Amino acid sequence: MTENAQQEPPAPITELPTQYAPADVEGPLYERWVERGYFEADAGSDKPPYTVVIPPPNVTGSLHLGHAFEHTLIDALTRRKRMQGFETLWQPGMDHAGIATQNVVERELGKEGKSRHDLGREAFIERVWQWKGESGGQISGQMRRLGDGVAWSRERFTMDEGLSTAVQTIFKRLYDDELIYRAERIINWCPRCLTAISDIEVDYQEDDGELVSMKYGEGDDTIVVATTRAETMLGDTAVAVHPDDERYKHLVGKHIRLPLTDRSIPVVADEHVDPEFGTGAVKVTPAHDPNDFEIGRRHDLPAIAVMDEHAVITAHGPFQGLDRLEARSAIVAALRAEGRIVAEKRPYVHSVGHCSRCKTTIEPRLSLQWWVKVSPLAKAAGDAVRDGRVKIHPQEMEKRYFDWVDNLHDWCISRQLWWGHRIPVWYGPNGEIVCVGPDDEAPTGEGWHQDTDVLDTWFSSGLWPFSTLGWPEQTESLAKFYPNSVLVTGYDILFFWVARMMMFGLYAMDGTPPFHTIALHGMVRDQFGKKMSKSFGNAVNPLDWMDKYGSDALRFTLARGANPGVDVPIGEDWVQGSRNFANKIWNATRFALMNGATVEGPLPDASAMSSTDRWILSRLNSVVAEVDAHYDDFQFAKLSDALFHFAWDEVFDWYVELSKTTFQAGGEPAEVSKRVLGEVLDVTLRLLHPVVPFVTETLWTTLTGGESVVIADWPADSGFRDADAEREIGTLQSVITEVRRFRADQGLQPGQRVPARLTLDGTALAAHEPAVRQLLRLQPEGESFTATATLPVAGVEVALDLSGVIDVAAERKRLAKDLAAAEKEKAQATAKLGNEAFLAKAPDHVVEKIRTRLAKADEDIARITSQLDRLPGA
Repeated sequence: MTENAQQEPPAPITELPTQYAPADVEGPLYERWVERGYFEADAGSDKPPYTVVIPPPNVTGSLHLGHAFEHTLIDALTRRKRMQGFETLWQPGMDHAGIATQNVVERELGKEGKSRHDLGREAFIERVWQWKGESGGQISGQMRRLGDGVAWSRERFTMDEGLSTAVQTIFKRLYDDELIYRAERIINWCPRCLTAISDIEVDYQEDDGELVSMKYGEGDDTIVVATTRAETMLGDTAVAVHPDDERYKHLVGKHIRLPLTDRSIPVVADEHVDPEFGTGAVKVTPAHDPNDFEIGRRHDLPAIAVMDEHAVITAHGPFQGLDRLEARSAIVAALRAEGRIVAEKRPYVHSVGHCSRCKTTIEPRLSLQWWVKVSPLAKAAGDAVRDGRVKIHPQEMEKRYFDWVDNLHDWCISRQLWWGHRIPVWYGPNGEIVCVGPDDEAPTGEGWHQDTDVLDTWFSSGLWPFSTLGWPEQTESLAKFYPNSVLVTGYDILFFWVARMMMFGLYAMDGTPPFHTIALHGMVRDQFGKKMSKSFGNAVNPLDWMDKYGSDALRFTLARGANPGVDVPIGEDWVQGSRNFANKIWNATRFALMNGATVEGPLPDASAMSSTDRWILSRLNSVVAEVDAHYDDFQFAKLSDALFHFAWDEVFDWYVELSKTTFQAGGEPAEVSKRVLGEVLDVTLRLLHPVVPFVTETLWTTLTGGESVVIADWPADSGFRDADAEREIGTLQSVITEVRRFRADQGLQPGQRVPARLTLDGTALAAHEPAVRQLLRLQPEGESFTATATLPVAGVEVALDLSGVIDVAAERKRLAKDLAAAEKEKAQATAKLGNEAFLAKAPDHVVEKIRTRLAKADEDIARITSQLDRLPGA
């Protein structure tokens, strides 16, 4: 903690404004927390560590709902652990986002009529650093708006000096262990960004294309193949069929003519081919398709590249120089002219990969790249989960993890960019290759040059859990805070980022995995469960909602929808509801302060408390235990829901209301209840703080005079339970609820007073009569009292005099009309469900709808009949 944290706390606020204004509170509060060093982590502390890394957002990014959701969950976990006495580190930082950042700066240069090549590599990289300093990282300020309790003094960037050293170190070690190699393989290539890209940077969407079936060979040696990429046929080097396909056994081993070329190609038998799909024969283009590449390797086929990096045809002939899409049409036309087109299907909807950055269609391409040999690393990553060193939550996600790591292909790590970690390999004039570590001198002299490629962004972010702590140096922070306690991230990057961190962490840290638990959450969707997208018109800027309703309201809405591994729907109405909850907390605490609620001194002995006091304290401790259990199981929705209902329903709507008569009466019982109310609010605000930090900070410091709830103790379950008090107040709630329902059924206004006789003598509720009368607006019975309606509830009798209060005849007429309508509805539904012919023909959902109507009619009949029976004179 910084020196500022030792300063005298500010004088407590003695009064609260009548309304809560988040915009006036949140910014100053957050800056105060940061200035006092509450979020910093001391590696020399003797407290037990609790570490979480932030999934580093792109330096080009801004806060979106996905960030806000994930950050809310991590912030809740770390705030609670800090309050529990852990040395808590939430590690912040940003990713340099190679392609995205380079594209941003290149667009800026384009406005000046320049390209990166006009500047040259060094000047361009200087321009990117300049952009980062001026415009990058706006998300950091937005994280402050959300309330992220991160250790800002430890903020890291994947291109800073320390992380660059880590990247170079692990590259060198992997290279020396023959786990990094250079080879020609098929990669995802973006003809616009002119680089290889990772699988996660490919977005697949259903596109309208064409499926063309064409005939290869002549006479009896013809065979039909189909393709959506006719232009690649110029690079075909075989046709493949299944070994057991009797239709083509006579052709296997033969060569047939490849149309539009002067080449003949073999027919090969390969088990990869599905004989049931299409004609059972496939064209093989090893240089332009990953499956074809593997077939080519198995059969020693040549790989002929027919497109350059811009996806322009390079094959000799009339199609040379055409763009791939232009060539597609031209080649189909040429085949049609030769009579080789057997069938054409347009449109043919199929899944097509696009560059996530520029939306250009990806081109599979044979290319000389750097690769990580992942099999031994992936096996270690799988074993760490199988043997329990790392737990995946929810557990059902383990299967997806194993499906991925057990079938990983080697990882292409080189990118044809300028912005990023440059590959630390030098090439000599005579074919020499030297990998240079951070402590090595790079070769110099004529003819030596460094590889021009940079590393995939995921390579450096895969080191995040330990590189941010100073690795490869054996720092105090690394010893204290590695491994991380938990990784909170979306299931959508389980395979890309999480798997890479597992592989690198186990490799670099001598078999110690990077975290104990992987807690996976879902994606944020709109209130109808639809993916949020600008193109759908349903994308939301979380800053707009924070401006309108406050950060706490957004956070509580997100947390309340967070079930492990499940997508989270969210709508503005729900955020507004959470704003109302924050206002409810504010108003209830303000009322409590005005009525003398206090945290001064110890709690009175239970024998001095009323049953209402004992009930709320018993419920409070149960909720503490429930919330703890949900936190430990990452059940954010359940813990938020438990806190919502306890605070709103039990504390504010019941305990506060039941205590009003006690406060009004004064005396020792009032003093006891004031202390109990102070205790309940103190603990409830501390329980709520990790999810709604701003409003709870203001209220808690006002109530207690404490320095900050951020550094307050997390509530502990004292073990106090009072089953008798819980039963007594449960009965009281039943009586009040039932009478309120009766009043509403009779059309009485909430504030309308009604004469009543309460038969409470001899029951546990006798002491509650003043509260019952106040809450139900019941007057003393008086001399002319006539019991026109009697309600027996839970062993208690409530007699009401409704004469002169309602028009009984009119009410009876209205209810009789409603009853007739309900009985008619029941008769119609019963008749349909009894009609065998109807049931045989009607769809299931129609039958189910009628069953629902029947059940509703039965409920209405029972309700209305009860109301009629209760009317005076019934």
